Formats: sequence, structure tokens, C-alpha cells
Amino acid sequence: MPRPDSASPNDSRRRHEDREPHTAGLASRLNWLRAGVLGANDGIVSTAGLVVGVAAATTNEAAILTAGVAGLAAGAVSMALGEYVSVSTQRDTERAALYMEGRELAAMPEAELDELAALLEGKGLSAVTARAAAEELTARDPLAAHAEVELGIDPTELANPWSAALSSAVSFTLGALVPLLMVVSVPDTVRIPVTFVAVLCALAATGSISAWLGRARRGRAVMRVVFGGALAMVVTYGVGQLFDTVV
Repeated sequence: MPRPDSASPNDSRRRHEDREPHTAGLASRLNWLRAGVLGANDGIVSTAGLVVGVAAATTNEAAILTAGVAGLAAGAVSMALGEYVSVSTQRDTERAALYMEGRELAAMPEAELDELAALLEGKGLSAVTARAAAEELTARDPLAAHAEVELGIDPTELANPWSAALSSAVSFTLGALVPLLMVVSVPDTVRIPVTFVAVLCALAATGSISAWLGRARRGRAVMRVVFGGALAMVVTYGVGQLFDTVV
């Protein structure tokens, strides 16, 4: 008599399928989240450099705000367009690869089956197991099997350029709001140092999150972004001082 806690292979498979929706696309979601963090980091650094440079040249709040908003808008649009073009190219490449793979499967299915078995064997399966797995995968969905094993593409999760563009624009805007709101919300006597400190804290946060997502050393990642942001603000502050003017 089977123990109450024993499970049949079918039960195990059902449990796996129940978990699958929660884990499917995890790597893709992490990539988008990482891209969002990096976009926010770009927004913080570029806008902070811009408003600190203008603030070093003038105390006119309207001029600083105008420059910051213009930089935010230009940066968000530029990031969105760049991401859209980049991801559209990636999506076109993926579609072309899937199309060619589909043609090969239609023209020479046996050769493609042999190729899939060889690829699975190269991943560590025995020849017999690899052949059986290749046949089972091919019977279920040959294009999906070859796309994932041979091309590293999930046909159900092709890159979406519109999502990438929106994500980049939103993350850049949110990051840019940190220095922009800070520089116009404090007295002009402490505007630059307060903005400087706030920006470095925001960069430390994005660097920490980025390191966590990439499983990298947090201290090194934080130091990189903080040092880079500080350098950018120092340079633009120097430029503003060099062209000091009254607006």
C-alpha cells in the first residue's frame, strides 16, 4: 500500500505545471527590472549634472527648472526611442531565426530531429535519453523545442519594443525627478549641496538594487555609480562656474 505522502509521476508533473506560470519568464522580468534600474540611474545622473551646472551659473529658479524639465523630456524621449529601436531589431532577428527554423523543420524533419538529439546529448544526456527527449519534444511542439534548445529563444516571449520603450521612459523620468524636485525645493543658499547629497543617496540605492539583481558585490557596484554621479556633478558644476552669469 503506498504511503500517504507518496506521489505518482503524474502528480509531480501536475505540481510542476502549477508552478510554471509563476516561474515562466522570470529571467525576462529580471532583465526588464534591471533595465528599469539602469534607466533610473541614467535619469538621476544626467538630470543632476544638468541642474547642478545651471544652478552653479545662476540662482534663477525658473531657469534651473526650465533646463531640468527640458533635460528630463529630452532624456526620456531619447531613452524610449533608443530602446524601441534596439528591441525592435532584436525582435526582428528572433522572428527571422524562428522563420528559418520553421522552414528547416518542414524541409528536413529527420535531420532536425537528429540535430536536436545531438544538442541535448551535448548538454549531458546519454544518447538514448537525448533521443527519447528529442522525439517527445518534437511530438509536442517541434519549433518551440528547437527554438529553446538550439536558438535560446522562447517563441511565446519575444522581446516587446513598446514595453521596453515605455519602461525606459518611465524609469528615466522617475530617476530625473529626484534631482529636479530637490534643486527647486530648497533655498538657493543650500541648493547645490543638498541636491548633491540627495543624488548620491539615490544613486547608492539604485546601485544596491542593481547589484542585488545581478548577484554582484554590492559595495563595488554602489561605489561605481556614486563616484560616477559625483564626478558628473563636479564637472558640470565647474562648467557652470566657468560660464557664471545672471539670468
